[in-house]
Amino acid sequence: MNEFFRYFINLMPQMLDGLSVTVGIFIFTLLGAIPLGVLVSYLRLAKNRLLSGAIKFYIWVFRGTPLILQVVFIYYGLPHLGIQLDSFPTAVIAFIINYTAYFAEIFRGGIQAVDRGQREAADVLGLSKVQTMLTIVLPQAFKSVLPALGNEAITLIKDSALVYVISLSDLLRVVTVASIRDFTVTPFFVAAVLYLVMTFLLERLIAFVEARYSYYE
Repeated sequence: MNEFFRYFINLMPQMLDGLSVTVGIFIFTLLGAIPLGVLVSYLRLAKNRLLSGAIKFYIWVFRGTPLILQVVFIYYGLPHLGIQLDSFPTAVIAFIINYTAYFAEIFRGGIQAVDRGQREAADVLGLSKVQTMLTIVLPQAFKSVLPALGNEAITLIKDSALVYVISLSDLLRVVTVASIRDFTVTPFFVAAVLYLVMTFLLERLIAFVEARYSYYE
């Protein structure tokens, strides 16, 4: 048991470095993909058929192809076009583009679920379309889509492990290297606990936000 704790203590600095990469990808992806998802969902509902069609095509492509393929394409494919990115920016950009497509469809469903009469009432009161969207539609839509957003956020934590394909030292890559080097599966058990802790904390945060939004009911 003492040997296990010594090994655990020696391994923790490396795992914390990997964990910081995982958390960084998670945070930057949400900060980018949620507002972009709202914008894309709004454009998806535009009356301009060309614009709406272009957005539909974007969503179709990025929801219909594997995230790992998108990461690999940006990292290994763009250099052929003269665009060279480091591993971390590559991961963040790929994840934002991918999750924006999913969030856009989630927000579209939430926006369309808001009663049309409320928009008509806002129009009568003289509110602009932007004011109506920001002050009336989106708050209600956000509340209704919170469970779906929460599920995608939990998936994002686990999807972050895909960055191993571009040699980014996230949590999973760190424990894989340690396991091969030390001939032990202990790092995988520790990583599993860390992932479970992250998802548990995220679930509690989502539950808290849902409770705060319960005043709409």
